[in-house]
Amino acid sequence: MQLFLMRHGESSFDAPSDRERKLTEIGRVHSGYMANWLVKNNSYFDLVIVSPYLRAQQTWQEVSKHLPEPRKFVVLDDVTPSGDAKRAVDVVLAYADQFKADKVLVIAHMPILGFMVSELVAGIEPPLFATSAIAQIDKHMEQCSFVAMTAPHQVVS
Repeated sequence: MQLFLMRHGESSFDAPSDRERKLTEIGRVHSGYMANWLVKNNSYFDLVIVSPYLRAQQTWQEVSKHLPEPRKFVVLDDVTPSGDAKRAVDVVLAYADQFKADKVLVIAHMPILGFMVSELVAGIEPPLFATSAIAQIDKHMEQCSFVAMTAPHQVVS
C-alpha cells in the first residue's frame, strides 16, 4: 500500500475558530501544484481521508479537481490537529484494509501528520510538513518505509 500524507494548504488566521480557518490564495495555488504532482506520480486513489476542518476540506476541493474520484471518501475527526496519532494511524489502516485500498491519501494538519509518520515508520523522528507538503510512505505487510517528502517549492517549474 502507498500512503500519501498531505498537510492542508496555507491558511488565514482570521477566523472565529481554528476549525473555520480558510485557505489563502497561495494555499489554493500550492494545493493545485501538489495535485498536479500527485497526478504525475499517482493516477488515482482508492481511499481519501480528510479532516473535517475547513482548510483541509478546501485543500481536498483543490486537489480533487485534478484527480479521478476515489473509490471511497471519508471525513475523519481522528486526523484533526490535536488528534491522537496512534489512533489516527489505526483508523486509517483499518479503513484501508476494509476497502482493500492500495493507494491512500490523507489530508490533515500539523502536528498530527508528523506524529503519524513516526507511528508508521519505526525509528523516524516526526518530520515537519510545509503547508501543502506530502509525505509518501510505502507499507508492505507490517513494514513501513519513508519514501520522500515533497513540498510545493520542489514541484514548481
